[in-house]
Amino acid sequence: MSATEPRPPMSKADYVYAVLLEEIRSARIPGGTAVRAAEVAKRLGVSVTPVREALRRLEKDRLISYEPHHGATVVDLGDEALAEYYGLRAVVEGLGARLAAARITADELAELRELHAAMERDAAEGRNDRLGEQSRRFHLRIVDIGGPAFLGGHARSVRNSFPVPAEASLWLDETQVRAQLDAHEGILAALESGDGAAAERIMIDHVQAAGSYRQHR
Repeated sequence: MSATEPRPPMSKADYVYAVLLEEIRSARIPGGTAVRAAEVAKRLGVSVTPVREALRRLEKDRLISYEPHHGATVVDLGDEALAEYYGLRAVVEGLGARLAAARITADELAELRELHAAMERDAAEGRNDRLGEQSRRFHLRIVDIGGPAFLGGHARSVRNSFPVPAEASLWLDETQVRAQLDAHEGILAALESGDGAAAERIMIDHVQAAGSYRQHR
């Protein structure tokens, strides 16, 4: 499909899936919560058929499980899953940073620096609630640059597999913000110099530090 061709409209099942995925990923629907198709259908203004299709997709994503006498339930992940999640993120995003250092263009680097500058401004002006989503974009853009064929999609799948409550974001903790922004600056410097080993090391340390923060909350 060319850039000028219209995109096909989102199906109702895709719409329901996108809404529920975001609600689960952000922990607005917490782990252990029963998800009733009829209630979701009424809330989103659709029939139960696309809701059931969306729930089957979420089950394949291992975000929903079906319990006897309870139906669809959001998976409740524990400390071991949390450690595995951040460990896998560190490997995938670290590899993405290493590969990006070898192929990043001047325009792509400028795009990342613009995003980083926006984060710096928001942090300076106390808009920390914006930083979590901006950081997500920063990380995923680097992985997209490093691994456009497969790695970017894999990184998104990993991130979507573990719900992170908005209030648990380390970006809301003033004691954490400076260190995280400094890590982003270090990654940018490594990308600019083409130092893949440094980009990978800083990214891994950065992600693992976030995991340690979550584990001790």
